[in-house]
Amino acid sequence: MKDTFRHKGLRKQLMDELSDKGISDISVLNAMAKIPRHLFMDNAFINFAYQDKAFPIGAGQTISQPYTVAFQTQLLSVNPYEKVLEIGTGSGYQAAVLFFMDADVHTIERQKELFQKTKDFLPKLGCHCNFIFGDGYKGLSNFAPFDKIIVTCGAPFVPQELKKQLRVGGKMVVPVGDGDVQVMTLVERVSDENYNITEHGEFLFVPMLSDRERGV
Repeated sequence: MKDTFRHKGLRKQLMDELSDKGISDISVLNAMAKIPRHLFMDNAFINFAYQDKAFPIGAGQTISQPYTVAFQTQLLSVNPYEKVLEIGTGSGYQAAVLFFMDADVHTIERQKELFQKTKDFLPKLGCHCNFIFGDGYKGLSNFAPFDKIIVTCGAPFVPQELKKQLRVGGKMVVPVGDGDVQVMTLVERVSDENYNITEHGEFLFVPMLSDRERGV
């Protein structure tokens, strides 16, 4: 697991590119600058790790485009020591970004292969999260409420169970849409019963599936 000066230089170039594209949250850029993205990728794509593109990681999933990760994380407005729930661990890259922003990260993955792989891999990078194998639609009620929730797969709607697990004043970012394109949606819980929902552009994610939809 080598992280060379060349890799660090390529990351610096990528951070400059993200900044040029409108990412202004320094804590997001600093966290992403620390993470060796090439170590999260299959060997076939490792030479392209610092391009601003998504790549397959197996099990029908992808490692998201860096701009998408940065945009979604910036929209979430993560502060140090906040309790953050991630739906869709995938490669673990987004979880690592949150960890390096000093968040208390709880992350759920429904694909057994990816869950085990990421649970074994992230601690080797010093990223210690709470890894859960399960259905993201259900969230993690035993650890609720959460300061922030981030959904890293396309959801056909905003899951109601996740909204309930936000603390008052908390935020959730979820890409919503059941077609080829999703709308990045910010949900802010303003009181026990009221939520403020805003939309922030179109993105492309793999779909979010529940156990029910997979016939489990």
